[in-house]
Amino acid sequence: MRLAAVVLSSALMSGADARDVPLLFGGCGGVYFLAEPGELVVDIEKRDRNLRGTYAELRAILVGPDRSILGEVAIPDDGRPRGSGLGPAQRARLSARVEHKGVFALHITVSHDRYGEEIVWGFRTNCPKYLIETSRGHKDERHQEPIVLASPGRPADVCFAPRPAALTIDVSGLAKGNPSLDVLDGNGARIRTLEVKEGRASATLPAGVHRDAAPWRIHLPDAQATVEIDGVTRWEPDDPYPDICCWTPDPASWFPFLEYRWLLTPYSKKIYGPPGSEGEIRFLVHSNADQEQAVRLALEFAGEPWPARLSGERVSVGAGKTVPIAVRYTVPPAGATRSCRIRATPESAPGFSTYSTLACLAGEAPAASPLDMPIVLQAYRHENELFGYLPAYPVESQPYFDLRNRPVACAGDGIAMRLDAHWEEKDLASGTLTSKIAFDRDGDMYLIGRSGSAPALLHSRDGGRTSASYPIPGPMGTFDIEQFSGHNVPDGPPPFVRFVQTARDPKLIWRRLNDLHLFVPRKAGDRIEIGEPILISKLCIGLSAHSGIPSSVVSRGTKVHVAWGEATDPAEKVPGVPTFVATCDREAGKLGQPALVGHGPPPNDIHNSPSITMDSQGYLHVLVGTHGRPFPYARSLQSNDAGSGWTEPAPAGEGLNQTYVGFVCGKDDTLHTAFRLWRSGEPFPHSTHATLAYMRKRPGQPWGAPRVLIVSPFSEYSVFYHRLTIDREGRLFLSYDYWSTYWFYRIDHHGRRRALLTSPDGGETWRLAGM
Repeated sequence: MRLAAVVLSSALMSGADARDVPLLFGGCGGVYFLAEPGELVVDIEKRDRNLRGTYAELRAILVGPDRSILGEVAIPDDGRPRGSGLGPAQRARLSARVEHKGVFALHITVSHDRYGEEIVWGFRTNCPKYLIETSRGHKDERHQEPIVLASPGRPADVCFAPRPAALTIDVSGLAKGNPSLDVLDGNGARIRTLEVKEGRASATLPAGVHRDAAPWRIHLPDAQATVEIDGVTRWEPDDPYPDICCWTPDPASWFPFLEYRWLLTPYSKKIYGPPGSEGEIRFLVHSNADQEQAVRLALEFAGEPWPARLSGERVSVGAGKTVPIAVRYTVPPAGATRSCRIRATPESAPGFSTYSTLACLAGEAPAASPLDMPIVLQAYRHENELFGYLPAYPVESQPYFDLRNRPVACAGDGIAMRLDAHWEEKDLASGTLTSKIAFDRDGDMYLIGRSGSAPALLHSRDGGRTSASYPIPGPMGTFDIEQFSGHNVPDGPPPFVRFVQTARDPKLIWRRLNDLHLFVPRKAGDRIEIGEPILISKLCIGLSAHSGIPSSVVSRGTKVHVAWGEATDPAEKVPGVPTFVATCDREAGKLGQPALVGHGPPPNDIHNSPSITMDSQGYLHVLVGTHGRPFPYARSLQSNDAGSGWTEPAPAGEGLNQTYVGFVCGKDDTLHTAFRLWRSGEPFPHSTHATLAYMRKRPGQPWGAPRVLIVSPFSEYSVFYHRLTIDREGRLFLSYDYWSTYWFYRIDHHGRRRALLTSPDGGETWRLAGM
């Protein structure tokens, strides 16, 4: 039984059926409501600006405190041509029956318009407590969320929480006739009057003054303006609430959402188990407040109570800290489902209260079986909600496998490794600099970490229980270490490379210059000698490793092979980032002549990192990185040698919009790649959307067609932070964490929600991994 509210209305309405919406504004984002039991009504108005001629469909989703979907509606494009100006008002209503107090949310996105520039929108609600969060899609620059008011001819207020430090308020785009703007505190006392000159007003207000009377309020006689406020629309790292632009036009609607955002997560959890079995599930209590908070906890049941109990009814949470709590439960009989709410209420703010939902079902979770691919993620419903996925292993990063095929992964500031039937975690005092973990032929473990503040190679002979660190000479930079990609097991310490950025191009955001050095460490008795760096290139474009996590290095015997892309003169006409491979003899320390293996379009783009692997016979295989183009593929003509020629580069597929190479080689020499693939059409007929896709190339055959594994729950920009690895038996592992461009969605959930797919049969079938 769903314990959230029930949808009553979700229909598009004509202007005559809806109340006038008093204030319109730009950007995307949404609204948070602290709703009491009763009916919650939200009327939404949208007006197209018709600037670019794209199809601007507004999607509105109403969710409960446990993020159950209570209603969804789409307001279509008004159909008017580009340049025709502001279109007519279109309105929709979402309503729901609130059965239990909590923080509800309205999420707004717009097709082809992740910055909310093609439309203006607004709302009216019967809920007295609400906060707007202006939240556009990301830009590759400093995050800012200016408040754009678009209701000329009427007054408006912008109410906000001032940061403790000094802050500057900038207002621009003011209509003529605005002589001044008043800034008032929460008691109505005037803090400052901002004089308007040529449509602009600005003032810097000192730290500390009036901070005990919040929210502050900027009064605008005419609501046509762009408002920017330090700590509200633009942030410094030490601001109390970075990246969260919360405000309201009504000071009476303010509630302490900022202090208690993420008070209790996850918002919902679905668990399966054998009938009558007992278990324990963890939730997290978090406080954003600036001092320690006591939080009351309680279990609430819809009907008859069932065997579920909290580990405690009260916890103390430090400022900005998180405390785990546990719910112990007994699985119901076969065919039955039991649920409860975990309620959290701060003692210092008893008017604020919200809840998460726990559902318990008898039987095996669908996550344990092969899945019908692709997985179509839904808004606020990911792997646990869809399949009962509840991994008992760390998922913060991708797994690697030692010579006995035991999984190991970076976790927190250390590593986690499965030993026998349990996982053992080991903190590393200095932490790690990459999430890759490597093993040599002796079974020793290596990763790149720190020795004090300097980069270091970490070496362990006992699975990470103990380790020694060896400082890497020179600057910090970005590192990539050779990890197992199918047929490479170094005889000694794995080679690694370092990228040190030396220049950025102010005119081309993705053009970088890096010094690329190769390190070939060796064992000297009980110690590791790092050795001197070998310069590979001074024109390296850099390494894009947040998604795909490509391999820059692969080795066999005394031969070490390095793949990289280079920046070029912007005036030079080239088909893409030139990609090279060079072979180094680790015994002689001699670098061979670099071989050009292909170009990754577009040129001068750091996204275009190549990935290299080798097959069982030692032939080298390279996928050239691209940004929204097909990956070029090439193979060495000689085994274990980059300098004896390569096949002509050929696209891995025709017309594919590929980015972020993940690349490994199977036991049967089949090549496997995972990547982001852009697509158009369903489930977003009016826009494009990102998918996580997979392809393979069997020996002697062309690349197969791409297979979509994951479909994003929203249109527009997305990335999956995916990492493809392979174990010693040839099983594929694909770690991913869906990331929406919309700040409202991707920071709604505290922490990450990474999942791990596996294929035991070379990409034929996929399932959520159990380890």
